[in-house]
Amino acid sequence: MKLVIGIVRPEKTNDVLGALYAADIRGFSITRVQGHGGELERVETYRGTTVSVSMAEKVRFEIAVSDEFVDPAIEAITAGAQTGAVGDGKIFVLPLERVVRIRSGEADNQAITPTKDVTP
Repeated sequence: MKLVIGIVRPEKTNDVLGALYAADIRGFSITRVQGHGGELERVETYRGTTVSVSMAEKVRFEIAVSDEFVDPAIEAITAGAQTGAVGDGKIFVLPLERVVRIRSGEADNQAITPTKDVTP
């Protein structure tokens, strides 16, 4: 099991979501984050004051997947997020020790595999 983390441009969020759904990847979390990578600093004027902006708005996808879904998740994020320009983002893959579905007590791969029963 792995945790796939994708940091992408906010305007590419819907494209990444579409690519994840097309790859049958349904369980994920999305968070708005700020960060700095290879982008150049921007200079903006805010209330008459010139400000150097070194942090960029990004969207962070966190997806717990079984091993066979790691490559499809990476491919989906890449396909949805790639523009070819600096600032497209990064993907990180981390090992997961354990996953437990709170509702049923299922653990590990059974806890991250989509289920037919989606009633709350």
